[in-house]
Amino acid sequence: MTNVPQLTDALLTLENRVATLTLNRHDLRNALTGSALIDDIVTTADWVNHCDEVSVLVITGAGSAFSAGGNVRDMADRGGDFAGDVAECAERYRKGIQRIPLALQEVEVPIIAAVNGPAIGAGFDLANMADIRIASEKAKFGETFLNLGIIPGDGGAWFMQRLIGYQRAFELTLSGRVVEATEAKELGIVMEVVPADELLPNTLKLATRIAAQPPKATRLTKRLMKMAQRMELKEFLDVCAVFQGMCHNEPEHLEAVNRMLESMAKK
Repeated sequence: MTNVPQLTDALLTLENRVATLTLNRHDLRNALTGSALIDDIVTTADWVNHCDEVSVLVITGAGSAFSAGGNVRDMADRGGDFAGDVAECAERYRKGIQRIPLALQEVEVPIIAAVNGPAIGAGFDLANMADIRIASEKAKFGETFLNLGIIPGDGGAWFMQRLIGYQRAFELTLSGRVVEATEAKELGIVMEVVPADELLPNTLKLATRIAAQPPKATRLTKRLMKMAQRMELKEFLDVCAVFQGMCHNEPEHLEAVNRMLESMAKK
C-alpha cells in the first residue's frame, strides 16, 4: 500500500490511481498564504512525481470556496508573506507562493481542477495551472490583483494568456472583474460546468478514465503536450520518435495491444 504523505492544511487520498488533493482551510476560504497550503501543494506535487501508483491528480477545495488566493488581512497588516521592504517581499514571494507554479508545472501526470466555488486571485491562477478545469455552477473566477493595487505575483499572467489568449486574459486581468461559471466556460477557462453535487462524481469519472490508460505512456504524453507549446515541429518530432521507442519497449504496450486483439476477436 502506498504511503500517502500527511499534510497540514489539506487532505490527500489515493484511489484507482487518482490522487485527490482537497484544500482544507475553509475557515480562510482556502487562502494560499497565511496557511500551510503552499507547502501542502508542493509536497503533493513532489510525491505524485515519485509515486508510480498515481496517474491523475485532482485538486479541489473544502467548504464554499476553491481558494480565495492571498490572505487579504495579512496584506492589510503588511504581515506574513507580504511583510518587509521590496527585496524582502520579493524573496518571500520566491520562497512562498511562487513555489506552487514551479511545482505544478513539473507534475508528470494530468491535473484536473474541480472548482467547487470562488477561485479568486491566486486561487484562480491555481486552477489555471491544471490541465483541465471542471466547475461547479457555484464557481466564480476573478483575476482581482489590480483591485488590490498589486500584480499577479504568482505567474497568473503567464498561465491565463496561454489558456484563453492574450486579449481576453488582458481584459480579465486589467478589469479585475469576477466572472460566473457559465461565462468562464464561454471564455474557455473551464471545460464543463456541472451542478454542485455532481462536481466530484463527474471529475472523478473523467480522472478514473484517464488513470485507466497505460501509466508510463500517460506521463510521457503529458510531457509531450507541454513540450509542444514551446518547441519547433522538427525538434518536437525527434522527441516523439524517442518517446515512442520507449513506449514500444514497455510491457504495458504489449499488454494494451493484446487486450485490444482479444476484444476484436470477441466481436
